[in-house]
Amino acid sequence: MSELTQVLRRLVPVDDPNALVDSSTGDDAAVYRLSPDRALVVTTDFFTPIVDDPRSFGRIAAANALSDIYAMGARPLFALNLVGFPRSLLVEGLLEEILVGGGETCSEAGIPVLGGHSIDDPEPKFGLVVVGEVHPDRIVTNTGARPGDVLVLTKPIGSGVIATAVKAGSASESAVAAAVQVMATLNRDASAAMRKAGLVAGTDVTGFGLLGHLRNLVRASGVQAEIDSSAVPLLPSARELAAAGHIPGGSRRNLADLEKEVLWTETVDETTRILLADAQTSGGLLMCVPPERLEMLLEALEGSAPVAAVIGRVVEGRPASETVTVL
Repeated sequence: MSELTQVLRRLVPVDDPNALVDSSTGDDAAVYRLSPDRALVVTTDFFTPIVDDPRSFGRIAAANALSDIYAMGARPLFALNLVGFPRSLLVEGLLEEILVGGGETCSEAGIPVLGGHSIDDPEPKFGLVVVGEVHPDRIVTNTGARPGDVLVLTKPIGSGVIATAVKAGSASESAVAAAVQVMATLNRDASAAMRKAGLVAGTDVTGFGLLGHLRNLVRASGVQAEIDSSAVPLLPSARELAAAGHIPGGSRRNLADLEKEVLWTETVDETTRILLADAQTSGGLLMCVPPERLEMLLEALEGSAPVAAVIGRVVEGRPASETVTVL
């Protein structure tokens, strides 16, 4: 992430009063106001296969791209496919399965896929551009966390570790099935619960890992946070596979990038540290909830998300360099 930060610093600043959210805060999607009561929310995401089954890969990639829209409290409108695929393998039918999987997820989300773009690429890649809509006064951003807010996570973590174990042939069928089910689950219903509770701050958990996305949130909000590592839910077998060394390079980089900004207590072991920084695909929503709305949110999330875990709280900023304390 530090290398990417260096690149992004060279971008031309946005000077447009209708650009409500741009890249400057590291939020999940761009938001552009069309009128006093309408704003477009636009995002894109694509990546290489993380599971062997092409249809599952398509479903996961689509859910992952849609997640940015849901994380902003928005409603998706339509999507465009983004495809990189080797021309020599087109006759195998794999790309059709990937696109079918992506289409199934978009149908579940209630949106059409209106087209897209493809290139000849020796390494397969798939994802979406997604366009959504939100009222300008109801955007959920990563700048609104306040001291006292409770942190709630809606999916277990560990998908990066499991995907790495899949490549090594070390993940059990049950572990893969559980991970695929969670990654392919839309954050739609969790987002609806977030809106029902009237929340204004949150993000989703993807490539920077739980701690990386939390770090971005507290940085943008000018606060700090405390996490109870024992309360963070894990995918089945994620801890065992991480302990066995099935750790993505991205997760190691995430952990290294957090070195100066996370205060680890002595009880947090190395495996837990890796998992908290594990690069996720199609992870859950991380919500900042005022205490008086917590019960309302948890009731709304019941049956609407894989989990509804209270994992920590937002606290006042301190002079020290650490932005997140892990207990």
